[in-house]
Amino acid sequence: MGYFVTVEPGVRVFIEDINPKGNKTILFIHGWPLNHNQFEYQFNFLPKLGYRCIGMDWRGYGNSDKPFAGYNFDRLADDVRMVIEALQLRNITLAGHSTGGAISIRYMARHKEYGVSKLVLMDAASPSSVPKEFTNKIIEDTNHDRPQMLQDQTGIFFFQYISVPKSDWFVSMGLQAANWATSAIMATLRDENVYNDLGQINVPTLIIHGIHDKVVPFTKAEETNKLIKNSKLVPFHYSGHCAFLEERDRFNQLLSSFA
Repeated sequence: MGYFVTVEPGVRVFIEDINPKGNKTILFIHGWPLNHNQFEYQFNFLPKLGYRCIGMDWRGYGNSDKPFAGYNFDRLADDVRMVIEALQLRNITLAGHSTGGAISIRYMARHKEYGVSKLVLMDAASPSSVPKEFTNKIIEDTNHDRPQMLQDQTGIFFFQYISVPKSDWFVSMGLQAANWATSAIMATLRDENVYNDLGQINVPTLIIHGIHDKVVPFTKAEETNKLIKNSKLVPFHYSGHCAFLEERDRFNQLLSSFA
């Protein structure tokens, strides 16, 4: 079931709500430059176990409205708060991938873990900023040839071989985002970080990270693990930046046993 939540005047974000009557709820926060559809192999499995799965498209991405502004971590965390309040969610698991992990971390600190009883970080962009050389190159490539940039990034995301159709699927998700939003998030990753937020997280936290991740190196996950008091780091030995796809069966079992 899909619908929209207004997060500020004139800005709505899209929500995919699967199995609304489930007895446990997981709110998924996607990564850059994708949208909620990246979790389709979780959405087709977890509801069978009784989970309510909610996918949220960030502003600027997927089916959400695409304003020109509002792509810093504070505003994106505030959007998550508006969704949690609108849906009256309580005692949920918040699960964020990559930049979505950073947004989730900021949410937990900025909004005092409101409504969230467990946190899952998947190849999260934490704890430090992304190097300027990387982000500036992506911004330049986005402004020059965004489809090629997305194709290049898809190759970097995966450790295992992926088929051409799956690569095309990834690129097509990226193309649903606004060009300006695609660049703005890179600027946020360059100019902001969540280092000081991590010590404010108190809920049980599961950190899943591919050891072959070329986007956020595994050493970053080890740092994050040390800075979150009640956290457990689980390395995925056959994954890059997309453990939820590359080792999806193991990932799904681990997530379902934790959430």
